[in-house]
Amino acid sequence: MADRLYLSYWLRGFSPMNMTRHFERMLSNFPFSPLNPANTVLRVQAVSSEEPDVRENVFPDPVDVSAIGIVMQEIASTDSCLQVEGFWGLWQYHDDWKLTPSPVTLLCFGPEFQGFDLPDGTRENLRIEFGLESQFLVQPDLPNSAYFAQSNLKGLLQLAHALDQTLAVEKRKLWSESGENFADRFKAFLQ
Repeated sequence: MADRLYLSYWLRGFSPMNMTRHFERMLSNFPFSPLNPANTVLRVQAVSSEEPDVRENVFPDPVDVSAIGIVMQEIASTDSCLQVEGFWGLWQYHDDWKLTPSPVTLLCFGPEFQGFDLPDGTRENLRIEFGLESQFLVQPDLPNSAYFAQSNLKGLLQLAHALDQTLAVEKRKLWSESGENFADRFKAFLQ
C-alpha cells in the first residue's frame, strides 16, 4: 500500500495571535483547482485529534481565501486545529493521463492542540496532506509515468518555493506516512 505525502512547516514567531494570519498566507499561495468536484470545507477540531469536529463551514467555488480567513479568526484558539479540505490539479492516469482535481488538506495547529504528531513525535505549525505519494513517483507499469510524475512533483516544488518566500520558515520537511524522507524515495525511483 502506498504512503501518503505531506509537507510540514515550522515557522519563526508562530503564536496563537498570528496562527490564522500564517495559515491564510499558506491558503493564498495554494493553487486550488478551478475544476473542483465539491466545495471547499473548513473544519475545526478542538483540544485533540480524538475529538469530533466542533465546526464545519462550506465555501462555494471559486475558493475565497479572505472569506475563509474571516471565519478562522472568529473560531481559532490555542487548542484548535484548522483544516481546509479542497482540490488541486494533478496528472492522474485513468485510461489516459488527465489533469484532474485531487483532494488535498491544509492544516494549522494551535500550540496546545494534541494529536496529528509526526512519526518522530513532534508536531509542526502548518501541514499539507497531498494524498498518495505514488502520484509523485514513477510508476513503471503506466505509460509516460516519469514525465507526469515529474510534472506533479514540479508543481509541488513550485508551491514549496512560493511558501518559502511568503512564510517565516524556520524548517520544512517533505515526508511520507512511513516517516521516510520523500526526497530519498524519489531518488531511489530514479535509479
